[in-house]
Amino acid sequence: MKCVILAAGYATRLYPLTENFPKPLLEVADKPILDWLIDDMAQTGKIDEYIVISNHKFAHIFEEWASKSKNKITVIDDGTSSNETRLGAVKDILFAIEQLQLDDDLLVMAGDNLLDFSLADFIKYGQQKKATCVMRYYEPDEAKLHKSGVAEVTDDDLLVAMQEKPAEPKSHWCVPAFYYYTKEDSHLIKKGIESGCGTDAPGSFIAWLCGQTKVYAWEMPGKRYDIGNLASYEEVKKTFANHK
Repeated sequence: MKCVILAAGYATRLYPLTENFPKPLLEVADKPILDWLIDDMAQTGKIDEYIVISNHKFAHIFEEWASKSKNKITVIDDGTSSNETRLGAVKDILFAIEQLQLDDDLLVMAGDNLLDFSLADFIKYGQQKKATCVMRYYEPDEAKLHKSGVAEVTDDDLLVAMQEKPAEPKSHWCVPAFYYYTKEDSHLIKKGIESGCGTDAPGSFIAWLCGQTKVYAWEMPGKRYDIGNLASYEEVKKTFANHK
């Protein structure tokens, strides 16, 4: 299985910290955000390669970081150089698949989130279902749902519909940017884009895919920390310092 990490954004809300440095490599408790994620996944023994999708501005920084890792990390440059010209998450995933001719199950995730639980059970869940899967958690705050992916789920975890940043959320199930794609479904991304699915938010492909085939939603056993601005970054640093 390959792990595809979305890291081609420009994180303008974290300026000046990220004006000349990629957000996924900011440190939390003396460790880059990406290292927290990769160290956890490495313990599962399920991932044989980590693929970091960067923009052109930060690719060399990711390459320097990857060269010091004991894990197999491939950095690819999507060629964009500004927030205005970015490809969007779904096109970045397709870019990685086509550039590296990927033909494997994929664990796809945003490179700027942290978790207080291991992804091992999510990977196991996807392999047991033999289907594409997302993660979900209950979000009581409707204002936060307007800024997130929101899922409609049956009692047996089947994802029946999903919306990105809905004006009127139809549930309180929030879907963060962590996905398990089967090999077969990963090859449908190009078709999804050609069919008109959104390309900016990574969940847009899932919103289209769940209308084509079975997609399941695994309930998270812990908390996800989204580092979106300076205040949330400071809060995460305090939280993980306490864990440490």
